[in-house]
Amino acid sequence: MLKKLAIVGIAGLMAATAVPQAFAQSIIIGPDGVRLREPVPERVERRSYEIGERQAVRIARAEGVRDVDNVRRTRSRFVVEGIDRRGDDIRVDIDRETGDVISVR
Repeated sequence: MLKKLAIVGIAGLMAATAVPQAFAQSIIIGPDGVRLREPVPERVERRSYEIGERQAVRIARAEGVRDVDNVRRTRSRFVVEGIDRRGDDIRVDIDRETGDVISVR
């Protein structure tokens, strides 16, 4: 009985001391002084959010598109083509993930 209790106690102690090592931080000594570096997560999940076609049209209208002729979706962007308030052709490229305007032509 005492032998089993000792084995369970040692196993528990080993498990408890192994966990903090997985979350250890590094120390950086440089011209800025001593700093702690946070551990880098093994897997960084990518945000799966994308803007939709309606949001792309709204963004393009804010950039000067009055009448929308065509909306195309490519791998990384929306391309909104239309006419501005002067009647000139206009094209707005919008990043699908962030909604940032890439170019206005």
